[in-house]
Amino acid sequence: MTKKHRAPAVNQPRPGKTRVNWYAAVAIGVLGVALLILFTTNPTKRMTPEKRPPEISAAPTAYEFQKQGQLRFLNAAGALITAIDIEIARDESKRERGLMYREKMAENQGMWFIFDAEEPRSFWMKNTIISLDMIFVNGKNEIVTIHKYTNPYSEDPFSSTRPAQFVLEVNAGFADKYGVSVGDRIAWSAF
Repeated sequence: MTKKHRAPAVNQPRPGKTRVNWYAAVAIGVLGVALLILFTTNPTKRMTPEKRPPEISAAPTAYEFQKQGQLRFLNAAGALITAIDIEIARDESKRERGLMYREKMAENQGMWFIFDAEEPRSFWMKNTIISLDMIFVNGKNEIVTIHKYTNPYSEDPFSSTRPAQFVLEVNAGFADKYGVSVGDRIAWSAF
C-alpha cells in the first residue's frame, strides 16, 4: 500500500510562516509611515528659536551686548554690594528696543535706561525672550521699585511705585542673589 502525499492547498499558508510574514509586514508599514513623516515635514518648524538658522528666523537678528559703562550697587551705608557692566539706552529708539530678541545676557551685564525727567515709569516684556529683574531708580540714584522674575513675552505693565528717572534690566534672580533691595543706591558711569 502506498501512501499518497497531499499537496498543500494554494490558499492556505504553510504552518510557522504566517507569524513571521505578519510581523515583517507591520514593521515595513511602520517604517514606511515614519519615513513619509520625516521627508514630508519641514524640520525648521520643529526647531526651537535658539536652534533655528538665522535666515529662517522671523524675529529681528539678536544683537550682542555693548559695554558702554559700569554700574555699582551700594547699600544704605554706601558699601559696595556688587558691580556690573551696562549697555546704555539713552535715545527713544534704543529704549523702545531694550532687550527685545536678546537670547541671553551674562550675569554681570545689564541694560541701563536713561530718561530726561523723573516720573512714573512702566515697562513690558513684549518680544523679550529672557526673564528679567526690573529695577526702577529715582533722580537721586535711589532704588524705588524692583519687579523680580518678569514673564517673558508678557504685555502686562511693570510700573514704578514712585517716580523714576532710570530703569535697570538684569537677569531674573539678580536682586535676590546679591541682596539688592528698595532703598539701596546706584552709582554709574558711561565710557
